[in-house]
Amino acid sequence: MKKLQAKLTPDYDSQSLKQALGKMLADRVIPKLTDKKRSKATTTMETTDGTVEVSSDVAAWFLGPRGENVDLFSELVSVALNDHVFWRRNFHPSDPSPITESMKRDEAYLDAVDLIKTEFYALLAQLKKSGPFASMRYQGHMTWDQTLPGMAGYFAAMLYNQNNVALEASPITTVLEVEACEDLCQMLGYQGTTPQPWGHLTCGGSTANIEALWAARNLKFYPFSFRKGLTAANSTVADTFTVTLPSGGTPVLLKELDTWQMLNLSVDEVLNLYNRAVDEYGVDAVALNAEIEPYSLQNMGFMDFTQEFLTDPTVGDPVVLVPASKHYSLPKGAAILGLGAKNMHTVPLDVYGRMDVNELKEAIDDYLAGNTDDGKKHPIVTVVAVFGTTEEGNVDPLVEILNLQTAYRAANVDFTVHADCAWGGYFASLLRDDGSGGVPIAVSQYVIDQYQALGSTDTITIDPHKTGYLPYPAGALCYRNMAMRSLIAFEAPYINSGESETPPEWLLGTYGIEGSKPGAAAAGVYLSHAAIPLTLQGYGKLMTLTAYNCKIFHWKLLEASSQETDFIVEPTPHWPEETSTKKEAVNAFLNKLSGKTPQSILNDTTGADLATLREAGADLNILTYAFNYKVNGTLVQDLDKVNAFNERIYDRISLKADGRDIYNYKILVSTTSFFKDTYGEVFFEDYRKRLLGITAVPTSSSGSGERIVVMRSTIMDPWITEDVDGKPFVDYIVAELFDIVREVVAEVLAAEAA
Repeated sequence: MKKLQAKLTPDYDSQSLKQALGKMLADRVIPKLTDKKRSKATTTMETTDGTVEVSSDVAAWFLGPRGENVDLFSELVSVALNDHVFWRRNFHPSDPSPITESMKRDEAYLDAVDLIKTEFYALLAQLKKSGPFASMRYQGHMTWDQTLPGMAGYFAAMLYNQNNVALEASPITTVLEVEACEDLCQMLGYQGTTPQPWGHLTCGGSTANIEALWAARNLKFYPFSFRKGLTAANSTVADTFTVTLPSGGTPVLLKELDTWQMLNLSVDEVLNLYNRAVDEYGVDAVALNAEIEPYSLQNMGFMDFTQEFLTDPTVGDPVVLVPASKHYSLPKGAAILGLGAKNMHTVPLDVYGRMDVNELKEAIDDYLAGNTDDGKKHPIVTVVAVFGTTEEGNVDPLVEILNLQTAYRAANVDFTVHADCAWGGYFASLLRDDGSGGVPIAVSQYVIDQYQALGSTDTITIDPHKTGYLPYPAGALCYRNMAMRSLIAFEAPYINSGESETPPEWLLGTYGIEGSKPGAAAAGVYLSHAAIPLTLQGYGKLMTLTAYNCKIFHWKLLEASSQETDFIVEPTPHWPEETSTKKEAVNAFLNKLSGKTPQSILNDTTGADLATLREAGADLNILTYAFNYKVNGTLVQDLDKVNAFNERIYDRISLKADGRDIYNYKILVSTTSFFKDTYGEVFFEDYRKRLLGITAVPTSSSGSGERIVVMRSTIMDPWITEDVDGKPFVDYIVAELFDIVREVVAEVLAAEAA
């Protein structure tokens, strides 16, 4: 039976449209400001009197916690709407209007208008029960105020309703998406043209993560399809075609590789197979493509592909290695792709809440040596490093992971490395200094080191709708090597050689999981990047300020806790204890900052106070912490009681969907739980001991199902603000939080005494 072959959408076959958009991309539809103009438009954080404060450009980037920029935003929205109407009216203005003035006076028209307004006003009333994301009191989920240019760009493009899956449905916003994703690739460290990087927008990080797994899976199996197709297209070339193994050295014949060697060719070697056959060996491109396509995993499916190619009884299923702090989209992706949940290996965390590289190496070694339940060797598809874990905001040790990748290549073993930067991606802007200076960095040197290594990964997920402060939906996936995207195209996976009328960077609809996706999202991302450059002086300033505020919050929690007699707060970040105990480290930290304010620390010209803050606390701008109470001066050591205590606190400071008055909330946070059988014993027991004030793990500890309930503060506001009394506003927030904790302590102690 003849199988139907998937074809590209007809919108991509319009040659005139391709040519027009190619020129549009070459000219850039909206020329961005030059670096010189950007520098003039961006002020530093230092004022004329020597103090450092949130500069005026940051104040222009948001609508504001109290709607301070309503006039500016109203102007932009009004201009966009009026300009759109002008555009409509001038498209064949002589055409008759179907909506006449007499209709507007008709009773049916007026009734329809009344209904629209009634339902609209009812909707507005319901929306007032939403979370106050723009408030400095909101520390809940991964969302906050949106950039003003991002909202304006989204609104303007929304009126045109372009669909970025097809060129004829998105002749402008396709260009904007290409431009926005070029910005992202450059910021993340994917620069240069060999190989050429590429990225595209998705509806979110989950979709991007699944696509990254999809591409890595297909890459692992593509050599089999290529070898089969090459043999059919040109057996003479197939007999002489050579490849270089990951360890380098003398090229070897492709036809002589065994199953294990085929599964461990290096990433760029695999991605260059097709072009080499055409360019170096002179194989006919069309004929080769026609022979490869029927044998691709995309076409055959796992069952037929396995029976055809994966017959070596010593080789088992491919595996994916992820940290215990992984996002749920990763196991979801493994299930969707048919890899199987059992083949997603969760690597335990170290005491810092990051992937334990020693555990990672041990797991890889076991899979390569066949120390598995089935006694088989298992190829590694990819290793995932998370930059900004969902629960803790931590950054995995990418430098060490990449070092492992290099070491295994010496043994002719290879795998992709994927960076899940859905949350923390925009912190990469800290590394892109435009030279105008004036912006400090508030994250640790460890974090900076990991971001500097991002350009060596194979794929990166990043969410503009998270730390990009942009409207949903706007995720993105970036490829170090553009060729990798072809492995998920719903066509034969190959890269065109030679000249083409189709600029490859703006072919969007062919790749990815989604069909339709809003051009408005692309416009919002583009305009936000144009107004707030992806440099230290642009988005980097936002990242510095929000990370700084998270560090300040961590400091103030510890400071306030040191003055309490009936309870403590224990932040999750681990203190370096090689040279001191935890108590000594905390006391030294507090003593260094005693009497200081957030403003004075920024003003310290020596940078010593900022350095103290940088190296302590959370990796980025999410802080998890839990409270414990005392009975007769002793910390409670029953974890179930401590969890119940924290759940009771959380009930007072969590957003409810029960219609209660939003204005009664004093502070809003989210919560999560650390599970021992998920996170691993090292991280879990270290934090348990710190929270309960114990030195040894209880002998009754079983591991299975044990959990620790923690608060999670996601701090995204960039404001360094004082209250009416001249105190840092963060002091007021912590004081209100501790007032709530005191109330709960009193309630719990009274209940236990009854």
